[in-house]
Amino acid sequence: MTARSIDEPNRTSSNLELLFDLTFVVAVAAVTAQFSHHIADGRGLAGLVPFLQIFFAVWWAWMNFTWFASAYDTDDVAYRLLTMVQMGGVLVLAAGVPAAAEHPDYRAVGVGYLIMRVALVAQWLRVAVEDPPGRRAALRYAAGIGVAQAGWLVWLATAQAGGLAASPQLAFFVGLAALELAVPRWAERPASINWHPHHIAERYGLFTLILFGESVYAATNGVRGAFERAEAMGPLIVVAGGGLILLFALWWLYFLAPAGEGLSERRHLSFLWGYGHYGVFASLAALGAGLEAAVEQIGDHVRAAPVGVCYAVAIPAALCVVLLWTIYTPILGEPLFHPAVVVCGVIVVLILPPAASRTGAPAVVAAIATVCVLTAILAIVLSGRRSPQREGRTVLKTEDGIR
Repeated sequence: MTARSIDEPNRTSSNLELLFDLTFVVAVAAVTAQFSHHIADGRGLAGLVPFLQIFFAVWWAWMNFTWFASAYDTDDVAYRLLTMVQMGGVLVLAAGVPAAAEHPDYRAVGVGYLIMRVALVAQWLRVAVEDPPGRRAALRYAAGIGVAQAGWLVWLATAQAGGLAASPQLAFFVGLAALELAVPRWAERPASINWHPHHIAERYGLFTLILFGESVYAATNGVRGAFERAEAMGPLIVVAGGGLILLFALWWLYFLAPAGEGLSERRHLSFLWGYGHYGVFASLAALGAGLEAAVEQIGDHVRAAPVGVCYAVAIPAALCVVLLWTIYTPILGEPLFHPAVVVCGVIVVLILPPAASRTGAPAVVAAIATVCVLTAILAIVLSGRRSPQREGRTVLKTEDGIR
């Protein structure tokens, strides 16, 4: 197992990586569905912390695999088998989401996470044995992941035994999450691993598409339920159409700039870009939950007030726009789109939900979608970028260098 080149031509996602992502479709769907139930029951704030905690486990496991694969995807038997073990861990984690979100019982989530982390440690130990240049970083990764995992087991044991109150338990979780985030920075202090910028950009884009797909699926579930109950089709069409347009506008904004080129030119900012995606991904997952609750709210079959449901759509949409500007501007060397566009769009989106008490949720969802479309149009016009950029493009070596 040796490190792959950072300028390897024709580097795109492998079939195994795409198969790996399918297990995360299940995990993200489970997290989104549970959060949607909390929103519909009027317990959105209570369900927010479990949602963010579980989503952190999903995102962090996916991210660690993705960056490792970008540097060391040898695609041999051992690599494939260890990847399969990690996929099994994802499915165990997904199976435990309902219990974690409702009770909270994190045992299945913890076991699934443990399986994924043990397999990843095995991958890093293999690198340490077979790739001398990367040995020091690999051993640091294995040690750091092992220490963090031991901490998670302690957290799980104390949480299940009732040894910690809610606030100390949350503080313990935040501390362990910070430790996890610190491991890559510490491990790569001697030397950075050989991740491929265009491959990483494509992988993140594909996971973003998974989250958009989950939002569409979540809204579809609500539409299906309304059809089965023979609810009014007019408001249903408004929410479904508005949700689709909203997602399309956010998709356009996400792929507006070539992330691969930015990462290639500013590799030192990769941690900001990569870690910042937790907020982007979580906001898109939360948006899917909010849209599903908005559809269910049409027939008055939910406890949540229309204003609360509309905030569950508006806040994730606004947060996504802000975070896209925040994480892309540094790697591009210029603003992704004009700051005034961000500020004005976000303010308008966030002041719309109170109107739902008079107009109903469908009208507000449509208005939020309209504002996001206008934001996207202004961003495109003012930035001079006319269409979403394609990642995973072919990297060609020429006499003038790499293009």
